[in-house]
Amino acid sequence: MRYWNGHDMGGWGFGLMTIAILLLLGLLVVIALALTRHLGHLPRQGSPGPPAAPPPSAERLLAERFARGEIDADEYRHRLDILRSGSAGPVSG
Repeated sequence: MRYWNGHDMGGWGFGLMTIAILLLLGLLVVIALALTRHLGHLPRQGSPGPPAAPPPSAERLLAERFARGEIDADEYRHRLDILRSGSAGPVSG
């Protein structure tokens, strides 16, 4: 009883309402995609800190072992000669 006397929504009303809803939904999808892409490119929270130092070389490790007294001078020189010559012979220790 509500739509008496020609106050109902005709064919054009339904058509325009359908188009308006589809445009609104499309706009919401575009906004969601834009936000997702924008937030995906933001830097992460907190700085990663200073870059990690490269691993020490074999000669440096050998020098540290010699400095700590784990190996004596003869063994240090022998192993250093092996490292510098590039031969991959077995080394005890």
